[in-house]
Amino acid sequence: MTQSKTINMKFINKKLLFALLLITSTTVFAQPKKQKVDGVIGVVGDYVVLDSDIDLDYITLKAQGVDVKDISRCELFGKQLEDKLYAHQAVQDSIVVTDAEVNSYLNEQLDAAVEQIGSMEKVVKYYNKKNEEELRNHFFDAVKMNKLTSQMRNKIVEGVTITPEEVRNFFKGIPADEIPTFGAEMEVAQIVVKPVISEEEKKRVIDKLKEIKQDVLNGSSFFSKAVLFSEDPGSSSNGGYYKMNRKTAFVKEFKDVAFSLAEGEISEPFETEFGYHIIMVDKIKGQEVELRHILIAPKVSTQAMKDAKEKIEQIRNKIVNKEITFADAAKSSSDEKETRNSGGVLLNPRTMEPRFELTKMDPTLYAQVSSLKDGEVSLPILDEERGSGKFYKIITVNNRIEEHQADFSRDYLKIKELALRDKQIKEIAKWSEEKIKETYIKISDEYKDCDFANNWLKK
Repeated sequence: MTQSKTINMKFINKKLLFALLLITSTTVFAQPKKQKVDGVIGVVGDYVVLDSDIDLDYITLKAQGVDVKDISRCELFGKQLEDKLYAHQAVQDSIVVTDAEVNSYLNEQLDAAVEQIGSMEKVVKYYNKKNEEELRNHFFDAVKMNKLTSQMRNKIVEGVTITPEEVRNFFKGIPADEIPTFGAEMEVAQIVVKPVISEEEKKRVIDKLKEIKQDVLNGSSFFSKAVLFSEDPGSSSNGGYYKMNRKTAFVKEFKDVAFSLAEGEISEPFETEFGYHIIMVDKIKGQEVELRHILIAPKVSTQAMKDAKEKIEQIRNKIVNKEITFADAAKSSSDEKETRNSGGVLLNPRTMEPRFELTKMDPTLYAQVSSLKDGEVSLPILDEERGSGKFYKIITVNNRIEEHQADFSRDYLKIKELALRDKQIKEIAKWSEEKIKETYIKISDEYKDCDFANNWLKK
């Protein structure tokens, strides 16, 4: 972990902190696994831990920017044993991770790797595999276990809540010299103007989707049509496949259509903020739907971009000339519905509050706001959002908060988050203690001197 002062949690037991550090460390494609003579160093239920798993953990942590000099092999081994316990118990609790779900996630990871490295051939070579099939087989089991682990862990903590009184007691329990220090923050607002799509262009896209639908009804493969024509980077290579339920994070319009269709039915073209879609439902299993879709986004004309820029320049001039406040201009003129009603105020996607820690702010956003004074309005910025196309925006900084020691009233939400995490970790520790007693566990002699956080040796 870097030495940032953004969240100082040294008051939490080192081993609990270590568990928290790795609680979301399920990245599969951090670095290729080194070839070495392997050996079983631990068994938990139906799962084994290999010596090389520890080496891979070191590589993965380094790739994530974590300083590993103070992390021992015993600690990493303990984390491996925890993950295997989660996965083993997930199977006992009938938590199901389907091959389709694993392959869908695997496709997303491979797409990201291809985007980063350049081509599938380069990805295969990077991981020292003979071909794409061998690469997929290599990572399939790892992805499935990670998903079982994640779902089991989520099940353990899903009922954990925290009261204001518990948050207060947590904060009071921190020694005075170990109170967290929160880094400098700022509150940012923006106004967005999107180019207007012509009716002719919308009709062209709708007609194309209707043509594709008719081809499928006449016997063509929806899978092939999605690969050829869909502009959704997350699913096109997999034939437009998604698996979802009503809680899955899709836009409302998409979910409404998906859950209105019968098996085998294809929707009419419909619009979301990403463009126009058609959906074909493959299977309905209780509250879950397996579907394929094709997305085509209307193209923006050069004139529409010019008009958008002129509009946002006019809005900026009115704000600068004090004819209207930034907040009122956002409410009346911004095309970004998520921020319009709040006067353009951006929410931090990690915390869902209107503060961005400078050390964790998206580098692009930081570059756009770092030189602005409070209340100053930026010049029009041409931006692009994945799936939504290009647009113009203006930004202002509403407030700056300097680095400071945690204050209960001022930083309640952050302290609440820390308190909840601490309570979740303790709940996981309690669950682990109970399950270790009833699960077959074997530890290699070379690791029996480890000072584990959990009672893996059953002493």
